[in-house]
Amino acid sequence: MSVVYPGDDLYHFTHHVSSIFPEDTDELVTLTAGGTNNVFGAWAEVTDGAVTLSSKFATKPGHIVAIIIEDVNQVDERYTLEISHGAAYVIIGRTRFMKSGVLVNVEHSRRIRSYHIPAGETVYYRMKCETLSKTAIAQFRYYTF
Repeated sequence: MSVVYPGDDLYHFTHHVSSIFPEDTDELVTLTAGGTNNVFGAWAEVTDGAVTLSSKFATKPGHIVAIIIEDVNQVDERYTLEISHGAAYVIIGRTRFMKSGVLVNVEHSRRIRSYHIPAGETVYYRMKCETLSKTAIAQFRYYTF
């Protein structure tokens, strides 16, 4: 077996154990769409209200593997979500989702396979929806190395 170094993204994409954010079942990440129909809101840090997703990358680089949308407050409308890192808001992943009114409590899993997130960077999101200011509840799967 050859030696694998932390910079070997291909190895880490295929061989890792994902962590979950937020960690506890009573914690939520609420994502809010912009204040105008179908227009992105301002970039905001991903947080569960007390802990930031950025804190998981404070000392180690890593990747976001997936975002799971657990619920939305506006059914039958489309949402678009972008994830970025750093002061320049470097886009590391995008996804689009919708919850049909017919399907209740259906979990929507979106693979992100983000670009590399350097240690110490802040992780942000921005979202838009067909209707202004709608929200989505999400969890993030990630790993560090």
